[in-house]
Amino acid sequence: MTLVLYHSSNYPRKPTSLYKNFIMTFAEKTDATMLERTSSNKENIPNGAEPETLAAVERPDPWGKGHRSLYLMCGLIYLCSTMNGYDGSLMGSINAIPEYQAYYNLGSSGAASTGLVFSIFQIGQMAGALFTWICDWQGRRVPIFGGCLGVVISSIITAVAPNLPTFIGGRFLLSFCSTIATVAAPLYLVEIAPPFYRGTVAGMYNTLYYMGSILATCTIYGANLHISGNLKWRLPLWLQMICPGLVCVGVWFVPESPRWLIGKGRTEEARRIITYYHANGDANHPICDIEMSEISKSLEAEGMTSIQTFFDLRVLFKSPARRYRLMLCMAMAWFGQFSGNNIASYYLPIMLEAVGITSVNTQLLLNIIYALTGWVAASSGARFHDIVGRRKMLTGSCIGMAVCLAIVAATAADFQNNGNLQSSKASIAFIFIFGVVFAFAFTSMQPIYPAEVLSNDQRAKGMAVFQITAGCAGFVNTFAAPIALKNITYWFYVFFVFWDVFEAGFIYFFFVETKGRTLEEMDEVFEAKSPRKASTAPILARYTV
Repeated sequence: MTLVLYHSSNYPRKPTSLYKNFIMTFAEKTDATMLERTSSNKENIPNGAEPETLAAVERPDPWGKGHRSLYLMCGLIYLCSTMNGYDGSLMGSINAIPEYQAYYNLGSSGAASTGLVFSIFQIGQMAGALFTWICDWQGRRVPIFGGCLGVVISSIITAVAPNLPTFIGGRFLLSFCSTIATVAAPLYLVEIAPPFYRGTVAGMYNTLYYMGSILATCTIYGANLHISGNLKWRLPLWLQMICPGLVCVGVWFVPESPRWLIGKGRTEEARRIITYYHANGDANHPICDIEMSEISKSLEAEGMTSIQTFFDLRVLFKSPARRYRLMLCMAMAWFGQFSGNNIASYYLPIMLEAVGITSVNTQLLLNIIYALTGWVAASSGARFHDIVGRRKMLTGSCIGMAVCLAIVAATAADFQNNGNLQSSKASIAFIFIFGVVFAFAFTSMQPIYPAEVLSNDQRAKGMAVFQITAGCAGFVNTFAAPIALKNITYWFYVFFVFWDVFEAGFIYFFFVETKGRTLEEMDEVFEAKSPRKASTAPILARYTV
């Protein structure tokens, strides 16, 4: 069985042999599946230890029938994450196709029109974030279905749009609907996943952004090679409906979130779901009672957000600790969209053209490679966050991005001023290295870190603030980028060099470490005088005995 003892600021990082002997003795003397600390049972707990719970639970087989079914349905929900990735690479790629530029007269209307086509997605994202309360009103499946259905309809509108205003309107609707689905999807995954594997399930979700990116770039690359006329850019717009369409069909075959069911009084239905998917159908497994008890207690204390209470925002900032949490949530939202990454995602062909890559096919092929390298980096980074820690990963990534962009700026300047082909090659290489460095640390944590630092009663509203903040950052970035790249060229990269250095300093001095801590431990961290220092204090290890 596994004995869990949580953080103690008064206990050494490496427990002594005496303390290990205590753990072994304690484990041998109890066969309880869960012991909760009360005022009457402290005599056997070492001085300085403040455990929230002592859990001794044998893990269900992760490859049992219930778990295999769980992984399959999570794979379906993962497809929601492809929508943003598909759109980012789709628009960046078709923007390089002359037929698209000519049809909507974008070449003569200037960079501002191109920026609006891109940035309207962020405006729709901010609007959609105001409707996340639907997740608590109708459950998780309904907004996932409705959002994906809206994306299907929006894809049709953009694919047949006869003029630029219709095209922009379709993109707004697409972003609005996809935001509702992409907020509900990670909520569903966190709540349906077994507690032992929640981190892996949540972290892998956002890495499928790159799957959507790869699908888009491959489609456009093939269409540009083998199709002529306007169909070469309209076909990828039609195909944008495939992944959300699959989710629309399949979402009704997955169970509802057990947390939402318990909140609505449907406890027996929730128990059946937990029993099958978390305990492989073993109704007597301790995890069933533990999860049912914890969810019930949590909902008794916090309740569920409704349309009446959703816009009461006092819970976000009524104490210094809550304001600190909200600040970290908003900072992560802004940094995740404003580190230079959106430029590469949306405007990679323009960046490549600036360093001498003028062939559309070559630009599209490099777009595919960029997405593939990002997916590999993001997937491996999801695991490393639980090994290295959030603060070190994010700080190191910001420093690495600053170095990469400094080299890109220098080599791009050398190519533009002197025509040095070696500088052109170096610039391309470091654009790709920049994407890897960003994806390795930021991609998997973008939806996870804010959820970790927000308290239980802040989380739904805080994630709406996260979406709005990310939308604002993305709007500023994508609207300004084409104008800046056209007028100040490589000096735009220099701006992000200094900004990424600022991000590194901000993360180092203010971000808390969440690796290895329960959400309950984070409550104690934020009540401390210095949350950052408290978060880096030693944690008592988990022992399997």
